[in-house]
Amino acid sequence: MTTAQPQELDVQPTPLALLLLGREADPRSERGVECPGDLPSPSDPDLVARARAAKEKLGDKVFVLGHHYQRDEVIQFADVTGDSFKLARDAAARPEAEYIVFCGVHFMAESADILTSDDQKVVLPDLAAGCSMADMATAEQVAECWDALTEAGIAEQVVPVSYMNSSADIKAFTGKHGGTICTSSNAERALNWAFEQGEKVLFLPDQHLGRNTAVRDLGMSLEDCVVYNPHRPNGGLTTEELRAAKMILWRGHCSVHGRFSLDSVNDVRERIPGVNVLVHPECKHEVVAAADYVGSTEYIIKALEAAPAGSKWAIGTELNLVRRLANRFASEDKEIVFLDKTVCFCSTMNRIDLPHLVWALESLAEGTLVNRIEVDKETEAFAKLALERMLALP
Repeated sequence: MTTAQPQELDVQPTPLALLLLGREADPRSERGVECPGDLPSPSDPDLVARARAAKEKLGDKVFVLGHHYQRDEVIQFADVTGDSFKLARDAAARPEAEYIVFCGVHFMAESADILTSDDQKVVLPDLAAGCSMADMATAEQVAECWDALTEAGIAEQVVPVSYMNSSADIKAFTGKHGGTICTSSNAERALNWAFEQGEKVLFLPDQHLGRNTAVRDLGMSLEDCVVYNPHRPNGGLTTEELRAAKMILWRGHCSVHGRFSLDSVNDVRERIPGVNVLVHPECKHEVVAAADYVGSTEYIIKALEAAPAGSKWAIGTELNLVRRLANRFASEDKEIVFLDKTVCFCSTMNRIDLPHLVWALESLAEGTLVNRIEVDKETEAFAKLALERMLALP
């Protein structure tokens, strides 16, 4: 986290630093850092009972979504659990629910708002629950990138493919420019489709998922991929490099999965003989190359469900999920450990805690709509177009 430096150094905190420190808000993305009301104390012994009572009072009017990376104290109140896109579709399949309470992060709530009806209202219990990866690609930066591709004379050959973990603005850019959205489960299909439409792909915003899919699944070489850095002129690339590349990867990453290293893999193999290393494709290429199995969150869960008793697994994904899976399969004699030695929670996902959930549910039960996430109609239309292209993938 960036923090303000002593004044004598004449260094000022950035807007992002102030946001993370809880001193500012970002009105463009609707993220704030304060609730317009008093949060219950985390030490309140009645929090669970209060959440249960508010949810029961709301009845079918509320539908609570819980992402796999959420805390256990929150996930216990979820009507469904899953990854971001599954949850958004689940919300769209419940038109009778007036309120969709999304226990996840900002881009997920945006996706739910895009896919649900105008009568449904999507609520994010803490507006400061963002996603560092999604924030690594802004609409202005991506527009500048497209200008660079145009100046290089290759924009007409490029098809944008954006990961689900992106803002509504980026999804809309993708839809407007003939591209599609992908998840970690269908990234290979999305890229195959994109290369049928054009000669090159601009992959946003996670460079690792793009690189791993292109090299591991599509058989490309690392030399076919270049990384566009939005903080450098022309992305830090020459016109020749842009023209030669097949995959133009945005310089973004997941702050959780990016922590895993090749040393983590080597260390766990030394500590646990016979261990199976299973990682998420958002991990670095060298980690994915060294793993035994690679797949999405849903793939990880299904792999452990099918694993034989007595097997040993080191999992490279968010710690809340790994710990939950370890507890779930302990009775089946499956040893499940976290790939890294250090704690690795998704810090922004963890902003959705029980006090925020209680506050949101009680406010709704009292007839007060709070923390609504609403995507403007033009952005929604183009973002939905990109999502529909994904749904139509062969």
